[in-house]
Amino acid sequence: MILSDRDIRAQIEKGRITIQSENPDVLNQIHASSMDLRLGRHFKIYKHSKYPVLDPKNMESFEGVSKLIELKNGDPFIVQPGEFVLGVTEETVGIPDDIVARVEGRSSLGRLGIVVHSTAGFVDAGFVGTITLEISNLNRMPVALYPGMRVCQLAFEQMSSPAEVPYNVKKCSKYQGQELPEESRICVDPEFEV
Repeated sequence: MILSDRDIRAQIEKGRITIQSENPDVLNQIHASSMDLRLGRHFKIYKHSKYPVLDPKNMESFEGVSKLIELKNGDPFIVQPGEFVLGVTEETVGIPDDIVARVEGRSSLGRLGIVVHSTAGFVDAGFVGTITLEISNLNRMPVALYPGMRVCQLAFEQMSSPAEVPYNVKKCSKYQGQELPEESRICVDPEFEV
């Protein structure tokens, strides 16, 4: 069951869903069945011309492969056609152990060719942190993105019961508490342990 605007607001007011934001009017980002999140000012770009491959079995192939960029206030980040970058939400989100959230793009950005997640559109029960965005430009034209602009939305869903092992308790919750855009930590998945 997807939470309505009144239920999202009630969960935030009870402190069950937490949204930490620089925006004092963050509750105005709630819509009928979702809540908009804003783009942060940190991005990670891959130095694709410098490294031959990203290999999940070889942790060393991930070292130094990305560069962190922090934008100054008002500066845009230009996403080139076909480019893939990691961004981050301005808001830090906390999800209780009986709710999950789905990250979706905004149709206004989709109509420019901007996709905000490749596959990671799911936020587990018990997660706390910013949301790393997997931003791609499918357009043939560059697109400017500005920190503070509404870039994605979360739809919250009530689970049938609280998670037995929520994300914050899980042995390998490798993205818990993230603040910056985080590149893949697939190398620490159990199937790749040596």
